[in-house]
Formats: sequence, structure tokens, C-alpha cells
Amino acid sequence: MAGQFEVRKEAALGATPEQVWEAIATGPGLATWFMPMDVDPDSDEVVVWEPGQRLEIRTPTAEDGSTQAFEYLIEARSDGGSVLRLVHSGFLSGDWEGEYGTMAAQGWDMYLHTLAQYLHHFPGQHAVYAEAEGPPSSARPEAWPRLLGALGLTEPVTEAASVHLELAVVPAIDGVVDYVATNFVGLRTSDGLIRFHGRAPIGLPVAVSHHAYGGRPDPDATARAWESWLASTFRAAEEAAALPCRGG
Repeated sequence: MAGQFEVRKEAALGATPEQVWEAIATGPGLATWFMPMDVDPDSDEVVVWEPGQRLEIRTPTAEDGSTQAFEYLIEARSDGGSVLRLVHSGFLSGDWEGEYGTMAAQGWDMYLHTLAQYLHHFPGQHAVYAEAEGPPSSARPEAWPRLLGALGLTEPVTEAASVHLELAVVPAIDGVVDYVATNFVGLRTSDGLIRFHGRAPIGLPVAVSHHAYGGRPDPDATARAWESWLASTFRAAEEAAALPCRGG
């Protein structure tokens, strides 16, 4: 059901306000925990620009009336860390009250955890970002357990569980689970943060995002490697779905 919405989140971060600002208000910073995008302080979309303290971005109003605002408030803590408060609000014409709203709120929990992990384990390092989607069959509810199985995990998934994956082209993945939530699993490796997102509740296929730090892997090759791995993981399900029904 269309209408106004508001999501409020807060995260305690082991980094200075200046470090947090770099992560949320610059293109290279956003690529380390969210996704690559430019932030131009002179753009009409940037309505508040107070370095180290507050950033507010508002998207243009679409033809259907949809618009969104993202406000980030940074507060210094006495121990040298920071508190980041996020307000995501606006108007959407889609079914915000349903699964989309729930998934968006859960998504921010995952992204803010990723920010905290980046600032703790990889501070100051730039990232190469890659993302990929699974095939259409991964949009089904039964896809998530299949994905966990391919990762060598079973429910209930626990943090610190070890994961080893062999992907084409890119080096093998060895890491531990660092984030677990409904429809989300995160892995931390010695040089990266990888996030899996089960999007069946909103009718979309499984997605994976990979932030690689330190080296300079080819993001296109990494994305293709993940696409191949996801396709292989769900190929059996697609083949089974394509078989003609017998009997009856």
C-alpha cells in the first residue's frame, strides 16, 4: 500500500566522526560498505552538507510521486568512537507496508553492520565492489536453504562458522560467518566482506555483494564468477522445474 514511510536506525562505530564521514559522504567510502555512488555536495539532491556531523540527500520526485530522503547524523563518543543515526524516509507508490518495508529495514541492519565491520577490520582501505544475482529459480522460497547448503551451512546458522568456496577465475574464498539474520548471511575473509541476500519475499532472486579490500581484483571477473557459482547452485532446481508433469 502506497504512502509515507520512515525507517530509523542507529549504530555505534569504533571510528572517529571524520572516518565515518569519509565512509558515508564520498564515492570511494560508500564502495567499502554499501555500493559505489557519487556524492556531489553541490548537487540539488544534497540538501544538508555538514562534514563530520550531518548529511541529508533527497531524491527527485518521480512521476508516480515517489521520493526518498536519507539523513545521516554523526555524534562523537567520549571513547573516540562515534554513533551514526540514519533516517530513511519518503513516499513510495509500491507496497511499502508489506514485505518491501520489512526487507528494507533488515537491509539497513545488514549494511550498518557491514560499515562497522569495515571500520574495525579494514579501516582506510579502498574496496573493489562486485555484485551478482542468481537465476530466476532463486526467487522461490526454497532457494534460501539451498544457498545455505551450497555454503556448507545449515540452519540455524551461527556466527563464526567457517566457509570455504571454490569460484572460477578468482581465488578460493575462505572466511567466517560474521552476520546472520532472516534472509541475510554475511562472510568476512582476510581481505573482504561478502553478503548474501535472499529476496524471495519480494519476488526477486538471491543477490550477492562482494567488497574486496587491499588488492585490485577485476570487479567484472568477480561478478561473473559469482554469477556462475549461483547459476550452478540453482541449476538443479531450474532443471527440475522444467521437467513436464507426469501422471494425472
